[in-house]
Amino acid sequence: MSEKRGIITFKGNPMTLLGPELTVGAAAPDFAVVDNGLAAVTLSNFAGKIKIITAVPSLDTPVCDTETRRFNQEAASLPGNIVVLTVSLDLPFAQKRWCGAVGIDKVVTLSDYRERSFGLGYGVLIKELLLLTRAVFVVDAANTIRYIQIVPEVTGEPDYAAAIAAAKALL
Repeated sequence: MSEKRGIITFKGNPMTLLGPELTVGAAAPDFAVVDNGLAAVTLSNFAGKIKIITAVPSLDTPVCDTETRRFNQEAASLPGNIVVLTVSLDLPFAQKRWCGAVGIDKVVTLSDYRERSFGLGYGVLIKELLLLTRAVFVVDAANTIRYIQIVPEVTGEPDYAAAIAAAKALL
């Protein structure tokens, strides 16, 4: 398993990411995650769609809450062929409860708790914490990665405007 150091910090402390370092133009790795109803979900579930995929440590923390609410607001004005997916290691039950409590209805929350295939495939699993780091991937309808942001400090927010612009540029 590949390890990458010097890319992210958590509260100022250097962390190690597990998995490959993906590049723009590469094929998006497949993944096996579950939705809020425990149904299996893979990249092919979103075939033909432009995907904004956000990785977050936990929905039930302040920055992840802010980020997911913001992407939910943004998603409301995006065309139907753009889908926003948020992946975390939260259990599906917790994701469903949190989404219901805060009114998340445009973002699809997915859990990587079973296999960590998303975290390991996209190179965003934090070795020391066994959580996903904060990152955004924009994947086109042909499953090619068109935008990547690994947020340098896990407690920081992503560049929302750049991610939305990258997705809209694929229309």
